[in-house]
Amino acid sequence: MTALLRTGLAAFAALSLATAPLAAQTSGGSTYDAADPMIGTGGEGHTFPGAVAPFGMIQLSPDTDTTCEIRKCYSHAAGYRYEDPTIQGFSMTHFSGAGHSDLGDFLIQPLVGDAISLEPGAHRARFDHATEQARPGYYAVTLADSGVRAEMTAGTRVGVQRYTFPAGKDARLLLDLRSSLYNYPGKTLWSSIRVRADGTITGMRETRGWAPARKLYFAIRPSAPLTRHAFSNTEEKVEYKGFQGPGRGAADPAQLQGRALVAQFGFGVLDRPLEVKVAISAVDEDGAIANLDSEPGDFDAVRADTGRAWEKALGTVELEGPAPMKRMVATALYHSLIAPSVFSDADGRWRGPDDQVHAATGFTFHSTFSLWDTFRAEHPLLVLLQPEKRNADFVNSLIASQQVSPFGILPVWQFHGRETWTMIGYHAVPVIADAYLKGIRGFDAQAALDAMVKSATYGPYGGLDPYMKLGYVPIDREPEAASKTVEYAYDDWTIARMAGAMGKADVAAAFGKRAGNWRNSFDAKTGFLRARKADGSYRTPFDPTAINYGSDYTEGNAWQYSWFVPQDQAGMFALLGGDAAAVKKLDAMFDFDNSKLDYSHAEDIAGLIGQYIHGNEPSHHVAYLYAYAGQPWRTQERLKQIVESQYKPAPDGLSGNDDLGQMSAWLVFTALGFYPVAPGSNEYVIGRPFLSRTTLNLPNGKRFTVIADGLSDANAYVGTVTLNGRPLARGYLRHEEIVAGGELRFTMRATPNKGWATARAARPYSMSAAR
Repeated sequence: MTALLRTGLAAFAALSLATAPLAAQTSGGSTYDAADPMIGTGGEGHTFPGAVAPFGMIQLSPDTDTTCEIRKCYSHAAGYRYEDPTIQGFSMTHFSGAGHSDLGDFLIQPLVGDAISLEPGAHRARFDHATEQARPGYYAVTLADSGVRAEMTAGTRVGVQRYTFPAGKDARLLLDLRSSLYNYPGKTLWSSIRVRADGTITGMRETRGWAPARKLYFAIRPSAPLTRHAFSNTEEKVEYKGFQGPGRGAADPAQLQGRALVAQFGFGVLDRPLEVKVAISAVDEDGAIANLDSEPGDFDAVRADTGRAWEKALGTVELEGPAPMKRMVATALYHSLIAPSVFSDADGRWRGPDDQVHAATGFTFHSTFSLWDTFRAEHPLLVLLQPEKRNADFVNSLIASQQVSPFGILPVWQFHGRETWTMIGYHAVPVIADAYLKGIRGFDAQAALDAMVKSATYGPYGGLDPYMKLGYVPIDREPEAASKTVEYAYDDWTIARMAGAMGKADVAAAFGKRAGNWRNSFDAKTGFLRARKADGSYRTPFDPTAINYGSDYTEGNAWQYSWFVPQDQAGMFALLGGDAAAVKKLDAMFDFDNSKLDYSHAEDIAGLIGQYIHGNEPSHHVAYLYAYAGQPWRTQERLKQIVESQYKPAPDGLSGNDDLGQMSAWLVFTALGFYPVAPGSNEYVIGRPFLSRTTLNLPNGKRFTVIADGLSDANAYVGTVTLNGRPLARGYLRHEEIVAGGELRFTMRATPNKGWATARAARPYSMSAAR
């Protein structure tokens, strides 16, 4: 869960969100019909309700506050917040559930009347949630002050707005090039706008935000001819009432350049709704125009195409179960299919981390990689459900970015092709390795491995030099050293796994050894992961509950990070004193009394259950660790506790920001009944299902069905499990068993089955007990 500027400007939101009872009425209908884009738009979910196609380049959505104070912008990271009473306009780009605020490009607001102030936010419009509609690929709302009905839809590279103005009123639009999400003086470096001879409106702006010097171009094509227009550079404090020309200092009434531009367009009185088609490009205005032309059709045609795309994408998972749970899981699947986003133009050109234009040959370039979050469950879910070509596009995009990176390493947190250097680790590595090990091809495996190795050995990055020399990251040379040590060790293990599968024994051996580096920061005496100094001593004083920015851990503390050894949980349990000691410590984590702790200063600490923090990613695998200790029924208990307290079918239904689909992917997997604790192992740890029946319609044409006989609030434990009619005695599934198709059947009961999946051979993968 990435944090706003990583400077401690975060909100503390320990929410207890109860779901509807499991025994509620079972819901019919498709997954598409059940998905609700409003879930996550309140609280700290940071999702947006607007229109987007699956993995679409445009995210067309309302912004309720782009002029927030710095300390309040975190809550508006997606532009829209359900609790707000007004809409400032509709912009073209948004993150879905990010822990940082940016984008909100090219804000458009429909207007009526002649007078308008150019002060930021002056064109706000009140709205009522009763007038809103939100479906995958479609959003609508009525703006109370003007009476305009605003509708949004989006294709892969275009967004289309449809405005129905009150009868007899002039139709006008305001285009604000100043506005961004997370605004501050000087963020916009330069912008331009012009009206072309055919009426197409084009322009660009360059912003200095989370990603440095980000250039973005636009092309706008309205369905009605312009009757008048005016441009103003608001840095010159120009105000106009009505349309009084282009603004002071403009050389041409058809174009204007400057830092803070606002444009107003008039269309007269219309006898039909005004449609406005918009496309963007990171390359140039011609690229934006070409993207505009690449998806012909009016609003209804684009909406229909995108609706069919969403029905197909969401139809990969058929859901049967209680209506509230189905709604939550369907929406979680929807949120999992928004990013990484397409970011190459229709002709294949894209702008890279070197700020140069490149051409994607044989693949579609994608960006918006929140890798510290999404390597855990989001990307494994996409590997399972999305076609091989889409997953190969992700990998090819990562490799292409590495090959033109000024530093020669894979993306860390990239959007719009630019690197932000946010968060830790080199987690593009497990994304690539997991895809390769699960059979995804269509990319150069050797180039991928070379990029992975280089990213893991680029010394100046994140304390890698001392990590390679000492076997751990020393805290007196690098902040957040304890977290970096264990995350690097896991990433190293995935390099070893992929290298071994490719027959690269030397690389596999070298990184297999590095995968054990987690031991170098694990203090067996205290039972916690701890930061060490370069001289080998542990840093003191030590408080396992302390959470401070820039300290020993990244957005967490020793309680969360001591469990991050997904490649070797058996080895970590041994250091704790064995399985019983591990279970005791897990219970201590979930049952910890936080009443005397104050985390109001801490980043992204939301969804607390004791010292388990579901609103942040390092805890996401922890409930499944009971299965590694031979007590899978305890995993089943904890999963019920987490789902019932951290998710609900309401705007504030996510306990923490969704992080580009990771919180959602966790719920999708957990509802199915299994979870990828260690991507790269090709195993999924069995938990318990939360729906009576789910069917995966796999990309290879096979179907994998999960059935939960007797599932109810009372019957929350797994009694028996069969795979294709045969008893399954182990507590994990293999990837190849799922993609082969078939049936996984659970028989649920009211009491734990303490004899199922308890033997060591029945437990999930660990380096120390590798099969």
